[in-house]
Amino acid sequence: MRFRLVVDYLVYLVVRSLICIVQAMRIETAQKVANCLAWLLGEVIGVRGKVVDENLRHAFPDLSPHQRRRLARRMWEHLFLLVLEVAHAPRKIHETNWRRYVRLKDQPRLVRCLLDRRPTLIVTAHFGNFEAGGYILGVLGFPTYTVARTLDNPFLDRFINRFRGGTGQHVIPKKGGFDQILDVLANNGIMTLLADQHAGRKGCWVEFFGRRASAHKAIALLSLENDAPIAICYVQRLNRPLHLELGTTDVADPRDADRQLTTIPDLTQWYTSELEKFIRQAPHQYWWVHRRWKDVPPRHRAKRKTAA
Repeated sequence: MRFRLVVDYLVYLVVRSLICIVQAMRIETAQKVANCLAWLLGEVIGVRGKVVDENLRHAFPDLSPHQRRRLARRMWEHLFLLVLEVAHAPRKIHETNWRRYVRLKDQPRLVRCLLDRRPTLIVTAHFGNFEAGGYILGVLGFPTYTVARTLDNPFLDRFINRFRGGTGQHVIPKKGGFDQILDVLANNGIMTLLADQHAGRKGCWVEFFGRRASAHKAIALLSLENDAPIAICYVQRLNRPLHLELGTTDVADPRDADRQLTTIPDLTQWYTSELEKFIRQAPHQYWWVHRRWKDVPPRHRAKRKTAA
């Protein structure tokens, strides 16, 4: 145990040192570094190359192999830029100058949700700089609660959560945090959830980029049982690093009977389709490294067993 703590602390020191170097750079210089690292990991080393290429081939069947490789490299550059932006954000974006870096789209719709006396669920994906989303909302005066996986390295976990909580964002552990989520909703709080992760064989199966994908049932269930509107939001990088657009594409209110989003499958398919819409607008800013389509839907498994 002591040896593991020593190793974790040494890793933490290395990461902190690298972040100090990044923070000393101009963000434009850091972007060039991100481009070089994207070339190294994406094309030379080929980290998760098969997974990324398979996901892109299914999502965008009209792209040629060359176009997929180019898109994959842009994705890697985006991932490195995300880390660089997180390192610079606390020093750059504040209550007095956030308009210089952040553009709000569909602002009235988002503000109505955030000011609602009922609880609100903000649903997003591993798209754009999602890590900056909670930070920006805190700067705007709207503290949120975010579900996140606890890192194995306790020093890095505390360090990252200090950034997340720098403007009032609270982190709820992914494992064992369901009761805390219920408490937040019972007190009319704002929950932020990433909704594009694989939910296993028992999840709710929906269409995502033309393929059946398993999504978590909890988001729709929390909305319907707690009378909580769901706001689909994104944080997309614009034409320069650290210049971001915070937008809202749609809102589903359990009280709106006209939309007929009253069941878990319908509501889950709705928000999944909304995520797909903004991902298609800037596919290089999505995490195609995820194994989003792991299992086969239940009825397909049954057919395979019958055929066997």
